[in-house]
Amino acid sequence: MNALFRSLRRLGTRLYLGLGAAVLLTVVASLVGWFSFHRVGLLQDVVNNESIPDMGAAVRAAQQSGSLVAQAPLLTAATVDNLPQIKADIARERDAFEQQLSAIRASSDIGEEDYFAAIQANAQTLIANIGIIEQEVDDRFLLLERADVVKADLASLQVGLESALVEALDDQLFFLLTGYRALNAPPASRDLHLNETQITRYRHLTNLQSNASLAIQDLANAFAVTEAARLEPLRERSEATRRRIDRSLQALGQSDPISLQVSPMFDRLFELALGEDTGFALVAEIIGSDSRQAALLETNQELGVALLSAVENLVQDKGSQARTASAMSTLAITTGRTLLLVLIVVSIVGALLIAWLFVGRLLLRRLATLSRRMQRMADGDLEGRVEIGGADEIADMAAALEVFRRHALEVQRLNLVEKLAEELQGKNDQLEQVLAELEKAQDQVITQEKLAALGELTAGVAHEIRNPLNFVKNFSEVSEELLDEMQEELQDLLGDAEIAEEDDRPGYLEELNGDLSDNLQRIRQHADRANGIVESMLRMGRDTGEWVKTNINSIVDEHTRLAFHSARAKDPDFQLHMEMDLYPDLPEVEIVPQNLGRVFLNMVSNACYATNLRREELQSTDAAYMPTLKVTTRLDGDHVEIRMYDNGTGMPAEVREKIFNPFFTTKPTNEGTGLGLALSSDIVRGHGGTIAVESAPNEFTEMTVRLPLVQPAGTVAG
Repeated sequence: MNALFRSLRRLGTRLYLGLGAAVLLTVVASLVGWFSFHRVGLLQDVVNNESIPDMGAAVRAAQQSGSLVAQAPLLTAATVDNLPQIKADIARERDAFEQQLSAIRASSDIGEEDYFAAIQANAQTLIANIGIIEQEVDDRFLLLERADVVKADLASLQVGLESALVEALDDQLFFLLTGYRALNAPPASRDLHLNETQITRYRHLTNLQSNASLAIQDLANAFAVTEAARLEPLRERSEATRRRIDRSLQALGQSDPISLQVSPMFDRLFELALGEDTGFALVAEIIGSDSRQAALLETNQELGVALLSAVENLVQDKGSQARTASAMSTLAITTGRTLLLVLIVVSIVGALLIAWLFVGRLLLRRLATLSRRMQRMADGDLEGRVEIGGADEIADMAAALEVFRRHALEVQRLNLVEKLAEELQGKNDQLEQVLAELEKAQDQVITQEKLAALGELTAGVAHEIRNPLNFVKNFSEVSEELLDEMQEELQDLLGDAEIAEEDDRPGYLEELNGDLSDNLQRIRQHADRANGIVESMLRMGRDTGEWVKTNINSIVDEHTRLAFHSARAKDPDFQLHMEMDLYPDLPEVEIVPQNLGRVFLNMVSNACYATNLRREELQSTDAAYMPTLKVTTRLDGDHVEIRMYDNGTGMPAEVREKIFNPFFTTKPTNEGTGLGLALSSDIVRGHGGTIAVESAPNEFTEMTVRLPLVQPAGTVAG
């Protein structure tokens, strides 16, 4: 029993059972049909030989009337060339229709007179309407010929008006601008050619040109109008245009040459547009003819429907006779037809059930699901499970496909992991290369900025070194003179062995010796100063140095003066009032001196540039302006605060937000790189500090640097 149940669930067994049932139903239906149709054939001879011919004649009459109705619209769409042919075709259709009516009348029985009377009345009205349409079409062709004449006149007027008005406008504009009315005549004075009268004349000429174009366009548009409701607005606008043209012509005056030239043209234009037999009236006649033809065509359609209804009544009567004649055959085949219908219904229901339950749900739907899943797997989609229920061959295929999917998914995941690993390694290599290039570029930018700063300092350093060297030179010369004088005194003392006790030359020698010692000490101090300047310059040219405990005041003072002398070297007229307020008890701070020195150098250089720029701007308006720089150092808790205030040009808010961005500068291209404050910000942050700015346009700028006394662990100077 279980084996039989499993066999019934297989697709092959179900297919064989379905085919057997279909064959059985086909054999039974064939036998029933053969017996039924044999009986019907015997009884339908009466219907075919009597009723059907009469019904055919009525149907042909209905078809002929429909053909005649369909021919009528061809008249309205006819051209001059094909109108005779269309009339001939309609005449043939009319003759054929009348012949069909005669045939119906000849085959009509006594009880069918009413049907024929209705058909005859509608047919005569239809034929009369077609004759009226033919006359309307002939009249419309005559109207169109008149319209073509009006269009030709309108085109000629348009050319004449445009030529005259354009030439008049050009002459009037030339006269307004130059005073020449003719090239062979002397120009008129400005009062005569450029006055209100001539300008008004030019305006009226312009109005004439625009209104002429509008009137011509309205009349041309009227010939394209197909509805009477749209024609009247064009007529009214044309009349309004005529009034505007009359006003312009009246304003020009009857003696004006252009008025004399174009007035007849305008009269002809509006005669064409508003005449009783032309223009808008002619278009109205054409539209009326079209409307009448459309009404006749609509009436013909209604007559065709009425004819068809009358013929249908006649056909129904003939059909009633045919049904009466075939009643016996119908009764004879009722049983066979019923059986056949039952068999057909059973066959259809069985086929639908087989198609829906077996072929559709059990076979095609599951096969389609399996096919779509296989297609997605072929396209690379291995994520969704293959889930198809059942215990037949399709379920076995789905189970095998699920096993294949799992293996393929595992292989795909392994390949994806390997590919991602390779891509990740490649991206890491690229990032390392880009990082190395960025570090190299950063070093190059910093080096270039250092070189630029050194170039700016050259003049200031030269000035700073020149001062101590002058001191060295002067004190050296004085020391040489003192040595010569001391040598002379010593020789005198050695030559005079008997020195009086009251002689003061030993004291003088002692004084010379003291002066000489003081001069040598000054020489050493200024030499040390020059050496310190050179050392600072060398340190600035080197890379980032080591952390050193340094007095901030000395760094600020030294680089402030270097920046000032550098600005003086660029512009000898530049003066700067410097107020140095350095906190004397400021403790030493661990910094990288050369890096932080560049920060103060950039800040003071910018202050010098801003104050000098404002001095040049106010040179002619405020001679009392004095560039001022206030440098202040303070101890604020566990931080050192350095403030640099200048009364230069200041900065607006939008500039203040960008000054620490790399390559942003307000200086000309040849005077600034835009890297100074950006590097300064990096250096201050590298020292664990902050840099801030406050400014007001044309008032002041104050830069504030805060540095911690003790550097946080892991701090790296920028």
